[in-house]
Amino acid sequence: MVILLVHWLLTTWGCLVFSGSYAWSNFTILALGVWAVAQRDSVDAIGMFLGGLVATIFLDIIYISIFYSRVATWDTGRFGAGMAIFSLLLKPFSCCLVYHMHRERGGELPLRQDFFGPPQEHSAYQTIDSSDSPADPFATLENKDQAVPRGY
Repeated sequence: MVILLVHWLLTTWGCLVFSGSYAWSNFTILALGVWAVAQRDSVDAIGMFLGGLVATIFLDIIYISIFYSRVATWDTGRFGAGMAIFSLLLKPFSCCLVYHMHRERGGELPLRQDFFGPPQEHSAYQTIDSSDSPADPFATLENKDQAVPRGY
Protein backbone atom coordinates (compact mmCIF):
# COMPACT_ATOMS: atom_id res chain seq x y z
CA MET A 1 0.00 0.00 0.00
CA VAL A 2 2.87 2.37 0.76
CA ILE A 3 4.33 1.81 -2.70
CA LEU A 4 1.02 2.96 -4.21
CA LEU A 5 1.12 6.17 -2.19
CA VAL A 6 4.72 6.84 -3.24
CA HIS A 7 3.90 6.26 -6.90
CA TRP A 8 0.79 8.42 -6.59
CA LEU A 9 2.81 11.29 -5.11
CA LEU A 10 5.57 11.01 -7.71
CA THR A 11 3.04 10.76 -10.55
CA THR A 12 1.20 13.82 -9.26
CA TRP A 13 4.44 15.79 -9.21
CA GLY A 14 5.36 14.43 -12.65
CA CYS A 15 2.01 15.66 -13.95
CA LEU A 16 3.10 19.23 -13.21
CA VAL A 17 4.89 19.13 -16.55
CA PHE A 18 3.85 15.87 -18.23
CA SER A 19 0.12 15.75 -18.72
CA GLY A 20 -2.18 13.89 -21.07
CA SER A 21 -1.11 10.35 -21.80
CA TYR A 22 1.48 10.28 -18.99
CA ALA A 23 -1.20 11.09 -16.44
CA TRP A 24 -3.79 8.72 -17.91
CA SER A 25 -1.48 5.74 -18.12
CA ASN A 26 -0.01 6.14 -14.66
CA PHE A 27 -3.22 6.96 -12.81
CA THR A 28 -5.02 4.06 -14.54
CA ILE A 29 -2.34 1.65 -13.35
CA LEU A 30 -2.52 3.13 -9.85
CA ALA A 31 -6.28 2.46 -9.90
CA LEU A 32 -5.50 -1.16 -10.81
CA GLY A 33 -3.13 -1.20 -7.84
CA VAL A 34 -5.89 -0.03 -5.51
CA TRP A 35 -8.10 -2.80 -6.92
CA ALA A 36 -5.32 -5.35 -6.33
CA VAL A 37 -4.94 -4.22 -2.72
CA ALA A 38 -8.70 -4.23 -2.10
CA GLN A 39 -9.20 -7.76 -3.49
CA ARG A 40 -6.51 -9.76 -1.76
CA ASP A 41 -7.63 -13.11 -3.21
CA SER A 42 -7.76 -11.99 -6.84
CA VAL A 43 -4.92 -13.21 -9.03
CA ASP A 44 -6.38 -11.29 -11.97
CA ALA A 45 -6.17 -7.93 -10.21
CA ILE A 46 -2.54 -8.33 -9.19
CA GLY A 47 -1.66 -9.75 -12.61
CA MET A 48 -3.19 -6.77 -14.39
CA PHE A 49 -1.39 -4.41 -12.03
CA LEU A 50 1.92 -6.16 -12.73
CA GLY A 51 1.38 -6.05 -16.48
CA GLY A 52 0.38 -2.41 -16.28
CA LEU A 53 3.48 -1.50 -14.30
CA VAL A 54 5.68 -3.16 -16.92
CA ALA A 55 3.82 -1.36 -19.71
CA THR A 56 4.14 2.04 -18.02
CA ILE A 57 7.90 1.55 -17.68
CA PHE A 58 8.18 1.52 -21.47
CA LEU A 59 5.59 4.26 -21.93
CA ASP A 60 7.31 6.53 -19.41
CA ILE A 61 10.68 6.05 -21.09
CA ILE A 62 9.17 7.07 -24.42
CA TYR A 63 7.17 9.96 -23.01
CA ILE A 64 10.01 11.44 -20.93
CA SER A 65 12.54 11.08 -23.75
CA ILE A 66 10.26 12.91 -26.20
CA PHE A 67 9.10 15.76 -23.96
CA TYR A 68 12.05 16.29 -21.57
CA SER A 69 13.76 18.91 -23.71
CA ARG A 70 10.59 21.05 -23.74
CA VAL A 71 10.12 21.12 -19.97
CA ALA A 72 13.71 21.20 -18.69
CA THR A 73 14.09 24.94 -19.25
CA TRP A 74 12.56 26.18 -15.98
CA ASP A 75 12.80 25.03 -12.36
CA THR A 76 9.27 23.62 -12.08
CA GLY A 77 9.84 21.66 -15.28
CA ARG A 78 13.07 20.17 -13.99
CA PHE A 79 11.39 19.27 -10.68
CA GLY A 80 8.43 17.57 -12.39
CA ALA A 81 10.71 15.74 -14.82
CA GLY A 82 12.94 14.66 -11.93
CA MET A 83 9.96 13.23 -10.04
CA ALA A 84 8.76 11.42 -13.18
CA ILE A 85 12.25 9.97 -13.67
CA PHE A 86 12.41 8.95 -9.99
CA SER A 87 9.04 7.22 -10.37
CA LEU A 88 10.38 5.46 -13.45
CA LEU A 89 13.46 4.29 -11.54
CA LEU A 90 11.27 3.01 -8.70
CA LYS A 91 8.97 0.96 -10.97
CA PRO A 92 11.28 -2.06 -11.51
CA PHE A 93 11.55 -2.43 -7.72
CA SER A 94 7.76 -2.16 -7.51
CA CYS A 95 7.43 -4.81 -10.22
CA CYS A 96 9.55 -7.20 -8.12
CA LEU A 97 7.35 -6.62 -5.07
CA VAL A 98 4.14 -7.01 -7.07
CA TYR A 99 5.47 -10.14 -8.76
CA HIS A 100 6.20 -11.63 -5.33
CA MET A 101 2.62 -10.83 -4.28
CA HIS A 102 1.39 -12.39 -7.55
CA ARG A 103 3.25 -15.62 -6.77
CA GLU A 104 1.91 -15.65 -3.19
CA ARG A 105 -1.64 -15.49 -4.53
CA GLY A 106 -1.03 -18.50 -6.76
CA GLY A 107 -0.35 -16.72 -10.01
CA GLU A 108 1.99 -18.00 -12.69
CA LEU A 109 3.54 -16.51 -15.76
CA PRO A 110 1.35 -17.01 -18.85
CA LEU A 111 4.16 -18.68 -20.79
CA ARG A 112 3.95 -22.26 -21.93
CA GLN A 113 6.53 -24.56 -20.41
CA ASP A 114 7.91 -25.54 -23.81
CA PHE A 115 8.15 -21.91 -24.95
CA PHE A 116 11.96 -21.91 -24.99
CA GLY A 117 12.33 -25.47 -26.25
CA PRO A 118 11.42 -28.98 -25.25
CA PRO A 119 11.14 -29.54 -21.52
CA GLN A 120 14.03 -31.28 -19.83
CA GLU A 121 13.25 -34.29 -17.66
CA HIS A 122 15.13 -33.94 -14.38
CA SER A 123 13.05 -36.43 -12.44
CA ALA A 124 13.98 -39.96 -11.44
CA TYR A 125 10.35 -41.00 -11.97
CA GLN A 126 9.88 -43.85 -14.42
CA THR A 127 6.53 -44.72 -15.96
CA ILE A 128 5.42 -48.32 -15.35
CA ASP A 129 2.46 -48.17 -17.72
CA SER A 130 3.02 -49.66 -21.12
CA SER A 131 2.40 -47.30 -23.99
CA ASP A 132 1.08 -50.21 -26.11
CA SER A 133 -2.25 -50.49 -24.31
CA PRO A 134 -5.12 -48.77 -26.16
CA ALA A 135 -7.02 -45.97 -24.51
CA ASP A 136 -10.36 -47.60 -25.33
CA PRO A 137 -10.66 -51.14 -23.88
CA PHE A 138 -13.29 -52.10 -26.50
CA ALA A 139 -11.20 -50.97 -29.47
CA THR A 140 -9.77 -54.46 -30.00
CA LEU A 141 -13.24 -56.03 -29.99
CA GLU A 142 -14.43 -53.81 -32.83
CA ASN A 143 -11.42 -54.67 -34.95
CA LYS A 144 -12.12 -58.40 -34.63
CA ASP A 145 -15.78 -58.08 -35.68
CA GLN A 146 -17.00 -59.24 -32.31
CA ALA A 147 -20.08 -58.05 -30.57
CA VAL A 148 -19.47 -54.96 -28.55
CA PRO A 149 -21.30 -54.82 -25.20
CA ARG A 150 -23.70 -51.88 -25.16
CA GLY A 151 -25.31 -50.22 -22.21
CA TYR A 152 -29.03 -49.51 -22.13
